[in-house]
Amino acid sequence: MIIAGFGFRAGASAASLRNALVQAADGHRPDCLATAAAKAQSAAFQQLVTETGLPFRAVPAHDLAAINTPTQSAAAQTSHGTGSVAEAAALAAAGPQARLLAPRIISTDRQATCALAMTEDP
Repeated sequence: MIIAGFGFRAGASAASLRNALVQAADGHRPDCLATAAAKAQSAAFQQLVTETGLPFRAVPAHDLAAINTPTQSAAAQTSHGTGSVAEAAALAAAGPQARLLAPRIISTDRQATCALAMTEDP
């Protein structure tokens, strides 16, 4: 199973998220989308969920903060307690045996990030 995790600014659009996903996917097809619970109901994220038809997981803040990520953003650390919301969301949603396929990718407009995690669990 492949989980696409997202981090994004409040003003990000669905196009920003889609751009980050296309870049991060690099030929992979995610089975599920994930983001911080605080961001899961945003219009942009919900539009992406609708467009892709994929299920999503809203990751609680305490689960994000428990994940050590390869990428370290001071802004993400301050606001969410983790170095990368995208990486942490993907890893937390995929489960304890998950691994990142690659570090997060930043959308062209720098409003969103996406990282893919893979697990053998369904």
